[in-house]
Amino acid sequence: MSVRLLKELIAIPSFSREEDKTASVLEAFFQQQDVPTQRKGNNIWVRSKFFDSSRQTILLNSHHDTVRPNPAYTRDPFSPDVAEGKLYGLGSNDAGGPLVALIAAFLHFYNRHDLKFNLVFSASAEEEISGVNGIEGIWDELPKIDFAIVGEPTRNDMAVAEKGLMVLDCVSYGIAGHAAREEGINAIYQALNDIEWFRNYQFPRISPDLGKIKMSVTVIQAGHAHNQVPAECKFTVDVRVTDVYSLEEVLDAVQRNISSKVTARSLRLRPSGISREHPLVKSGKRLNMKLYGSPTTSDQAVIPVPSIKIGPGDSARSHTADEFIYLREIRDGIDCYIRLLEEIGNHKAES
Repeated sequence: MSVRLLKELIAIPSFSREEDKTASVLEAFFQQQDVPTQRKGNNIWVRSKFFDSSRQTILLNSHHDTVRPNPAYTRDPFSPDVAEGKLYGLGSNDAGGPLVALIAAFLHFYNRHDLKFNLVFSASAEEEISGVNGIEGIWDELPKIDFAIVGEPTRNDMAVAEKGLMVLDCVSYGIAGHAAREEGINAIYQALNDIEWFRNYQFPRISPDLGKIKMSVTVIQAGHAHNQVPAECKFTVDVRVTDVYSLEEVLDAVQRNISSKVTARSLRLRPSGISREHPLVKSGKRLNMKLYGSPTTSDQAVIPVPSIKIGPGDSARSHTADEFIYLREIRDGIDCYIRLLEEIGNHKAES
């Protein structure tokens, strides 16, 4: 059932902000299982049958939008082909495998009246573009959530921390002049010192789980003609912030150290971390799961409760040409989610 659903999803283009058709497929799938659904935009969510507001509620979340296919694809990205135990197709690994595995785990527990917790499953939109109309846009519509399991391809290892993302638009100013004469101030040269600072600066605090903050200059735009000294140089910086700094602290340090004008596109995508004493983490430890810190950003960044990230597939395959997931990984992912939820339930029963 899980593989069949994933094949159906792969066959439908579901780029961010264009996920309406896969949202409808998911909505119909749950209704076929006699599970009442709720929908807002391209987000679908359901809750366990014997929901009891006196119990804690765990959110199971993954996304059904995809990036656009890598130009290096040699296969049809929308053809869900199976070969040598691999299911190919855009979104198969990120995050189709975790999505359908979480759905299977949710359905496994759906009719259980003896659960020690409630379950809410959400299939969110716009994750790949960190859009405001995804999980963030439905948060106030959901029941009160106590903690969350975010489905992403982690090889079923448990990410207990995740780097936040801050994109900086920087502008260095000079004075226009003719390139043949000694006149003007070259904005590109003005920007070089700042670019070197981004390249070399090391923030002093190191996260035990996530290591160092990573800053990368990724886009530069300047000049209009070969014979004109440019008066303006724009460049963009991708900043991956660890859980030992706030985005505001990092932005302040940047503004104090460079001469270019700096504008942060957003302060929404915050780093996250969860206590080693949290029931999610303690349950993972008892199951001998590998704990690690993730350098990539997911819906965790806008989920305002303790959360972990875990799921079948491999993050290294995300956004690559000829994306795939092993069929055995999907089976293992379902088992992983079920064992984790059972362990959490057993722990609550003991406590």
